[in-house]
Amino acid sequence: MKLVKNYLKAITLLMVLFLSSCSDYLDTEPITEEATSLNNGIVIEDAAAAESRMNAVYGTFGSGYWQLDFLLAGDGQSDNAYIGADNPAIFQYEAFQMLSTNSQMRGDWNDIYNNINTCNIVINYVNQASDLSQTRKDEMIGEASLIRALNHFQAAQLWGDCPIATTAVFSISSANFEQAFNELFPVRKPVAEVYDQIILDCLVAIDKAPDGSNKFKANKMGAKALLAKVYATMPNPDWTKTVQYCNEVIAGGYSLMTTFDHLFDSAHEGNDESIWEVNGGGWGSPIGAWNTFMFLGTDWKKFNAPSHDLVQAFIENGDTQRRASTITVANVGWADNYWSSTNYPFAYKMRDTNGNQNFYIARLADILLLKAEALATLGDVSGAMALVNQVRTRAGISTITATNQTDAINKILKERFMELAFEGDRWFDLKRMGKAVEVLSQQRDGNGVVLPTASNINQNRLLWPIPQDKLDANPLLTQNPGY
Repeated sequence: MKLVKNYLKAITLLMVLFLSSCSDYLDTEPITEEATSLNNGIVIEDAAAAESRMNAVYGTFGSGYWQLDFLLAGDGQSDNAYIGADNPAIFQYEAFQMLSTNSQMRGDWNDIYNNINTCNIVINYVNQASDLSQTRKDEMIGEASLIRALNHFQAAQLWGDCPIATTAVFSISSANFEQAFNELFPVRKPVAEVYDQIILDCLVAIDKAPDGSNKFKANKMGAKALLAKVYATMPNPDWTKTVQYCNEVIAGGYSLMTTFDHLFDSAHEGNDESIWEVNGGGWGSPIGAWNTFMFLGTDWKKFNAPSHDLVQAFIENGDTQRRASTITVANVGWADNYWSSTNYPFAYKMRDTNGNQNFYIARLADILLLKAEALATLGDVSGAMALVNQVRTRAGISTITATNQTDAINKILKERFMELAFEGDRWFDLKRMGKAVEVLSQQRDGNGVVLPTASNINQNRLLWPIPQDKLDANPLLTQNPGY
C-alpha cells in the first residue's frame, strides 16, 4: 500500500508541475469541487457569496440520497416495506444482492460526499468573507458542521470504514500538495475514527449553530439529538452518553403533538415535537421536494409499498391513528406478489405534491424511544417502558409492560417500527440493535411465505460494497468483505 501511495504521489506531482489546469484531475473524485478561477485564493469573497454557499449546503437535502435513497435504504430494504417500483438497481437493495457496480448505490456515495464537500467549502472558507459579521460566520460553520456530521453518519452506517472528508480542494500547489493528495485519493478510515469526527462536528454545532427554535436549520438541539443516536450506534456504544443527550433534548421544551397526523399534514410545520426538519421550499427553491411522487400516486407503481408485517403490527395493537397517517390505499392498475390491485397500500407520511414537503431529521418521539432503548440496555426496564407508554398513549393505544431486558428491547423495537415507519429509520434500527439478520431473514409475501430473497441476508450484507468506479479510480480504497 505504501508503494502504491508513493506512486500515486509521484504521478500527481508530475501533473501539478506540467499541467496548467487540474480541473479534469479534480473531477475524478466527488470529494472535491472542480477548480475555479480564484481571486488571490479567495473562495468566499463577501456576505452574498457566503449566503449563496450556505443555501447550497441546505440544497444538498434536495439530492437524490436525501429525497429518495435515504428512504429506500432505511425503509425499502427493511421489513416495513416492499421496495416496489421498477428499477432493477434498486431491487438489489431489498434482495440483499447489492453489486459494487450498482448505479443507484454509486449515486448515493457521490451524493453523500458531494454534500460533505459543499459543507467543507463553508467550513473552510467562510471566514474569508469581507463584510460578514463574525457571529454569522460562526453560525454558518456550526450549521455546515452539523450537516457534514449527518452525512458522515450516513456513510459510516452504509459502508462502515469510509473516507473522512474535511477539506475542499480548489487547486493543487506545492504548498497544499500533501493535504490535496489525501483528499483526492482518500483511504477508508476505521469506523471509530469516522465517529470521532462526527462527534467533533456535532460539538462544533452545539457551540456555534443557531438555537433550537430554528427548527428548519441545523441547530444546537438537532446536534444533541444526532449525538444521542451516534453514541447508540457507534462501535462499543456509550449508552450513558445517549441518555445524557436524550435528556438534554427532552428538557429543551419539546412536547408530543396531541394528534399524530398533525406531524405529517403539512399544516403544522415546525411544530412542538419537531427538533430538526428539512424545509421543502417549493419548486424553484434550493429544496424542491420531489420525493412525494416516488412513494405516493397511482400513475405508476411506487417505491416502499407498506409490508404485511407493518399492517399487521398496527392491527394487533389496535393502532388506527398511526396506521391512517402512515398508510393510505387506492385501487391501482397493477398487482404483485404482495398486494392485489384493490386497496393497494402506499406510504403516506409524505403527501404534499407542491414541492413543499418537509421531513424530519429528529423529532421528540424518536428521542424518547431512543432513551428507552438506552435505559433498557442499562437495566432500567421500568423507566424504559414508561417512555414507550408516553408514545403509545399519544397514539391512543393501551400501555404495555416488559418482563425483562430482552422483552423490553424487543418491544421498543416494535414501537419504533410503528411510530417511525417511512421516516428512514428501520434498517438502521435493526442493525444497531443486532436484529437485522434475525428479522429480515423472515420477511414474507402476501401469502405469508418467506421471501426467496430473505435467505440472502448475512452479516456481510449489513454493509454496502464500495462502488467499483471508486476502487478503479483510487487503488488506496479497499472493498468490504463478501463483495
